[in-house]
Amino acid sequence: MSASQPIEEELVFHTNEALRADLERDYEALGDRLARAGIDIESVTAKARAFSVAIPSWGVGTGGTRFARFPGPGEPRNIFEKLEDCAVIHQLTRATPRVSPHFPWDRVDDAAGLREAATALGLGFDAVNSNTFQDQPGQPLSYKYGSLSHTDPAVREQAVAHNIECIGIGRTLGSRALTVWIGDGANFPGQQNLSAALERYLDSMARIYAALPDDWRVFLEHKPYEPAFYATVVPDWGTSYACATALGEKAKCLVDLGHHLPGTNVEMVVSRLAQFGKLAGFHFNDSKYGDDDLDSGAIDPFRLFLVFNELVDAAERGAPEFDPAYMIDQSHNVTDPIESLMTSAIELQRAYVQALLVDRGRLRSFQVANDAIMANQTLKAAFTADVGPILAMARLRAGGAIDPLDVYRRSGYRHRKAEERPAATVAAAGIV
Repeated sequence: MSASQPIEEELVFHTNEALRADLERDYEALGDRLARAGIDIESVTAKARAFSVAIPSWGVGTGGTRFARFPGPGEPRNIFEKLEDCAVIHQLTRATPRVSPHFPWDRVDDAAGLREAATALGLGFDAVNSNTFQDQPGQPLSYKYGSLSHTDPAVREQAVAHNIECIGIGRTLGSRALTVWIGDGANFPGQQNLSAALERYLDSMARIYAALPDDWRVFLEHKPYEPAFYATVVPDWGTSYACATALGEKAKCLVDLGHHLPGTNVEMVVSRLAQFGKLAGFHFNDSKYGDDDLDSGAIDPFRLFLVFNELVDAAERGAPEFDPAYMIDQSHNVTDPIESLMTSAIELQRAYVQALLVDRGRLRSFQVANDAIMANQTLKAAFTADVGPILAMARLRAGGAIDPLDVYRRSGYRHRKAEERPAATVAAAGIV
């Protein structure tokens, strides 16, 4: 077992061999069907193999509800153990080569050493995330009433300094982006001057923006509510777009699929931001009620497909400054986080491949003719296509597992880690 391969390669090989013949037959049959539609399956498979999404370091731990957290067996206790779990996901799916760390959750005393550890596991680093929505042990000033938009200049200074520190760590890790989300806002009418709060936020962000290296970007994340339920400082994509525009070219708008009010047409938000060159990328998850942070594609796989349909369309149209960053952002309360992240990565890849199958010439002709039924059916034809053989073949050719979940369970990895990493005995509350 090599350092870069946490799961025994022999297990992956033998499991793949048992499934290879059936996969090749299914792949050939799908290739014949796609060829009749003028689609080259090898071209699509190459694009599927090139697709990747970042894993959040916090995602490999167990999340929680507002009221309690129930730790799972073998949870990682530090960033190095988180990287081990992330390496399993990438080894089996071959779709998650980067990790997005969160500071100060991921305490880093030796950023260069951390980068070396990631490289040894075959991983790199994606955007770094700052945290000014929680107070940390020993923190001089509290963020109870805000951070980057706080009325006290000293609190704002502390929050700005933390973000600049994150940039410094990120540079050593090889990252090229900073993601900023704040919980600032108000819970009562009259609690804050709404315009002044946004002005303070913009002033703080301008200082962070000025600290960005030339080849870096800053991703602004919005959220309509929680913990500020009456008025959040950055509540929607419109405010995010206005702020990113005011800050400059390196500021982009991040789309979290759960950070929208019920009924929001998220795919239209994606289209608009891409059209104006301000789409930073995504935090992928799924939801039934709000910011549920459920596994991607678990609730509404069609919406996920529609988002990727807009992304593929934007790429083909040559949308300005189009280079979206993809990351999963989920909270795993009742599942093994590794299993959830593997299946989510596959579902994202599935939605992308399905979007590649859309007959865009046919779709445009129906749109021009205002043929609503046939335009919708053109999308549905791609969405209902079984692209499983393409995804499995892409994993196989990249050295991954035809059936990642089966290999993972056969490996006994979770059981081994449960023995190596003793469970916490202290009760914990709240989302982490």
